[in-house]
Amino acid sequence: MTNYLDFEKPLAEIEGKAAELRALARQNEEMDVEAEAQALDKKASDLLDTLYANLTPWRKCQIARHADRPHCKDYIDALFTEYTPLAGDRNFADDHAVMGGLARFNDKPVMVIGHEKGYDTKSRIERNFGMARPEGYRKAIRLMDMADRFGIPVVTLVDTPGAYPGKGAEERGQSEAIARSTQKCLQLGVPLVSVIIGEGGSGGAVAFATANRVAMLQHSVYSVISPEGCASILWKDAEKMREAAEALRLTAQDLKELGVCDRIIDEPTGGAHRHKKAAIDGVGEAIRAMLDDLSGQAPDVLRQSRRQKYLDLGSKGLAA
Repeated sequence: MTNYLDFEKPLAEIEGKAAELRALARQNEEMDVEAEAQALDKKASDLLDTLYANLTPWRKCQIARHADRPHCKDYIDALFTEYTPLAGDRNFADDHAVMGGLARFNDKPVMVIGHEKGYDTKSRIERNFGMARPEGYRKAIRLMDMADRFGIPVVTLVDTPGAYPGKGAEERGQSEAIARSTQKCLQLGVPLVSVIIGEGGSGGAVAFATANRVAMLQHSVYSVISPEGCASILWKDAEKMREAAEALRLTAQDLKELGVCDRIIDEPTGGAHRHKKAAIDGVGEAIRAMLDDLSGQAPDVLRQSRRQKYLDLGSKGLAA
């Protein structure tokens, strides 16, 4: 069953009518409704193209958060082989919002780390909706340190609304864990590439995405704060999230222009959730290209170029 976003309601009606016609035809073999159903399919396809031709930043936020969008586990299962999960921070616990381990990508060893949101109620609660606690970032630090010691490239897949803001997380040093994870990214002497596959929220995303190369899916977002949070602070009204999304410049297209994002990965029309395999294949091709681009570079060169990339942020601006 397709989950439709608010702005897709007209599309839902058309596709629903086509589905109803075909269901009636299955019940009564004498009915011939295929021509009418195909006409509705064509109308739905045209409407889908129109809806996705000029998306607003807020609509991109909705797409990035879509429940059916491919998640970290989908990408790992499809793109990596011999994946061996590694658990725990060796200090407090294992955070299920962060998954990672050794794997092979194009038959070459890598360390893959990412946020996992979960799909149904049970898995979302288990994964804490992709919001990592301190032990999640400390697990990531441990895995990145292991990759550095063994000379293995690191691939991170970012999809989080932000780090978990709960009392327990703060008591266990949430901000310190995020800072150390970001520091570890900058210290790595191996290639580090990151893909924003959905939401890139605040320091929770920066802690994984301080990379040599950062790619974003076409309808993903990356921002210091959510539009709702920004609207609550600036206008004291979370319903101003559309205006906040415009002001935050959080789309892949804006961030490419600002130099935060290095490449944009095209999504199928209708978003990654409508054609998961095509979206996953696109991410795989981007990871391959980014790793090939960094292959053979000396550790000092990788560190220096990564540091310089972030020192240069802010040197570019968007036209008013």
